[in-house]
Formats: sequence, C-alpha cells, structure tokens
Amino acid sequence: MVVGVRLVRVRAARCFSWVLQAMVVVLLGVALDRVAMSANLLTGAIDTSAATIEWTFQELLRRPNIIDKAHQELDRAIGKEGWIEEEDFSKLPYIDALIKESFRLHPLCTLLPPHYSTEDGNVAGYDIPKGTTVFVNAWSLGRNSKYWDRAEEFIPERFIENNIDMKGQNFAFLPFGLGRRKCPGYSLGIKVVRTTMAKLLNGFNWKLAGDMRPVDISMEEIYGLSTHPNKPISLIMESRLPLHLY
Repeated sequence: MVVGVRLVRVRAARCFSWVLQAMVVVLLGVALDRVAMSANLLTGAIDTSAATIEWTFQELLRRPNIIDKAHQELDRAIGKEGWIEEEDFSKLPYIDALIKESFRLHPLCTLLPPHYSTEDGNVAGYDIPKGTTVFVNAWSLGRNSKYWDRAEEFIPERFIENNIDMKGQNFAFLPFGLGRRKCPGYSLGIKVVRTTMAKLLNGFNWKLAGDMRPVDISMEEIYGLSTHPNKPISLIMESRLPLHLY
C-alpha cells in the first residue's frame, strides 16, 4: 500500500512538473510574440516613414516654392532662433498638408491588406458575394480625378481648404487603410513623419546636388511591400538656424 502511494505521488509530481514546463513554454511564447510584434511595429514604422520622407523631398525639390511656404510658416510659428517642439505642430497646418499630399500621391502600400466581405453586396454594378477577398487600390484612389482636382499634381493647399483626415473616414484617401485592418502603427508612423519633416525643414535649406534640375527628378516607383523611388536624388542641406543650435 505504501509503495502504491509513493508511485502515485511520483507520477503526480512528474505530471505537475510537465504542466509547469508547458506553462513556461507557453508564457515564453507569448512574451516572444509580444517582443516580435513590437519589433515588427517599430521596423515597419521606420521603413515606411523613411520612404514617406524620401517621396516628400522628391516632390518638394521639384517645386521649391513649396519649401519657401513651409519655411515662412515655420518662421511665423516659432521664429529662427530655435528648434520646433511637439507642442508647436498645431501651428503648422501647411506642413501637415504637404505630408497628407505626399501620402495621397505616394501611398506606401499600393494595395491595402486584403479585406473579406461579410455579406452579399453590389459595387459599381458588380455582384460581390459573401466571403469574397477584396483588395483596395489606394494608389488609384489617390489619383482618381473623380475625387481630386488636378489629381496628378502635388498641391498641399487642397488639404487646407478641405479638412480630410487619414483615419479611414474618407474612402478616397486611405494611406493607412480602414476598419479593423487599418495599420496598427498609424499613430507612431504619423508622429515620426511629422516630427522628422518639421525638423528637417525647420533646421535646413535644401537644394539639388550637382547640375541636377527640378525637371530632372524622376518619380518612377519601385513596387514591393512598400513603394520607394526608383531613382533617389542627392541633396545638399545648409543650416538656416544659428550655428550654436546644431
């Protein structure tokens, strides 16, 4: 009887040990998944933010007068004696508008992540049965003349005259997607782009390197998980603030 009790205790102890090991593996897996998700968010935000800034400067150097307008707004808002801070962003509607215009013409994902129709519907005369996988062409929507005046031109003023947000409420402008499949890094990405663009315009004058002219800038795209310029440009940056601030 004593031997039987000992065997039961040993087996129970082994089972308990296995349970603990399984719990540790599960918990480690959850922790690693969270670390991986955070890393993916940061990596995605960095790559896409850098591409947005690159596209914006491609557009700005084609139209130097837009850089002049941005500098004028910065000088009115904070002057030429210091760096812009986060609390100053509300005073910079023109810079916010040129960022939106860059997102409109150059969405980082040409096709948004696939959606799934939850019920039967009809779009533009086409029957869409329940269960259909749907891809939204954000690039085409942003250049559709039905929704945008002079759709192929870079005109930041269109976003000052019309308060269009980027959160998926306007179906003609979906740089971050919409609904439950909207980009999870939206808040981080827009803060990185806004801060970087404002700082670069606040602190520096910009011009093309060498003999390159604005008309020589290519807007040809390379398609992939994100969309980048096929022929990046070389720029010269010159300080526009007092030297002791750098």
